[in-house]
Amino acid sequence: MENHIRVLRKNMKISQEELATRCNVTRQTINAIENDKYDPTLQLAFKLSATLKTSVDEIFIYERERE
Repeated sequence: MENHIRVLRKNMKISQEELATRCNVTRQTINAIENDKYDPTLQLAFKLSATLKTSVDEIFIYERERE
């Protein structure tokens, strides 16, 4: 699932470490999400949206798989 976390984070001028601390996860988790290597839990997605001051659907781009 693609996302806009890196762009939103940089617009707020916060580091991966700062975002991780605010969301109570590791910097490696934020890095993995930003690089599309990990899809966050729903709880973490809501923490990210609150921290980045935007909605979950503005952060994540869901592309339905073609059948």
